[in-house]
Amino acid sequence: MMNKYSPPKKPASLLERAGEIYDYIPAMKTVEQRGAAPEVFPSEPSRQQIAPAPQKPVAPYNGPRVIVDRDKLREAGFIVPDGPVTGISEEFRIIKRQLLLAAKGSQKSEPVRHGERILICSAHPDEGKTFCALNLALSIAAEKDNEVLLVDADFAKPSILSSLGLEGSKGLMDALADPQLPVENCIIHTDIPGLAILPAGDQTNADTEYLASSRTEQVLNRLTQNNPHRIVIFDSPPALSASPASVLATHVGQVLMVVKADDTTETALRDALSLMGGCEHIQLLLNGTKFSPTGRRFGSYYGYGE
Repeated sequence: MMNKYSPPKKPASLLERAGEIYDYIPAMKTVEQRGAAPEVFPSEPSRQQIAPAPQKPVAPYNGPRVIVDRDKLREAGFIVPDGPVTGISEEFRIIKRQLLLAAKGSQKSEPVRHGERILICSAHPDEGKTFCALNLALSIAAEKDNEVLLVDADFAKPSILSSLGLEGSKGLMDALADPQLPVENCIIHTDIPGLAILPAGDQTNADTEYLASSRTEQVLNRLTQNNPHRIVIFDSPPALSASPASVLATHVGQVLMVVKADDTTETALRDALSLMGGCEHIQLLLNGTKFSPTGRRFGSYYGYGE
């Protein structure tokens, strides 16, 4: 109850509401409470190991750009670049601000180590992780001081390229498997300013082992080498359905766990969070909610008077 001296309660974001519903406060959760990170053992050298190619500085890209199908984005409910302000675009404006603040740091806090690497995950399939990853990437691409690289890390069931109406090509897994292949050669640069895509690449039964190898950190470092303004978003496999998610968590600075309203159980969520213990900074994102107790209607303000 609020009296005349009580300040009005600030409407909670989808991040905060998810934390309240599932009684999860990231800042108060320790690594031990979330679960220990999977133990990663160094891979044994192959008898016919290929020496990695000499590491050259990553040059700025000035080549051709592929065209993203805007109609396909609109039909699927994604944010449309240069389109009208909508409720979904406003929600992701709020979400990205918290993530970017953690990545950059502020006068009150230091930047999170590898905070520019953000993993989007869920406990089970069909809870909206790819929808959230793509919308977050489109929202960050609109920033004036940042660009974004969206990595399709759902190696068994990649869907980023098809969602954008793009054709397949070599990707992250190819760069991890082939020391002679520079990962920047696999990046697809789009006609959306600030947005680039790194496909999943060829499927393999050893995806978890490749991710746990020492080469992974070398490859990921090249994604932001000479580009301190790039944010890298990983669309991960569901944590309780495929093992690569837990290994990917050890390589990122932030994890955004998508929970589907009225669908994701608390048991499944806590089990998934325990597997993400390799990352200390985890937030929950409530997806699919249809009710706002504050009457929030983002997007309607911009259409006022029309």
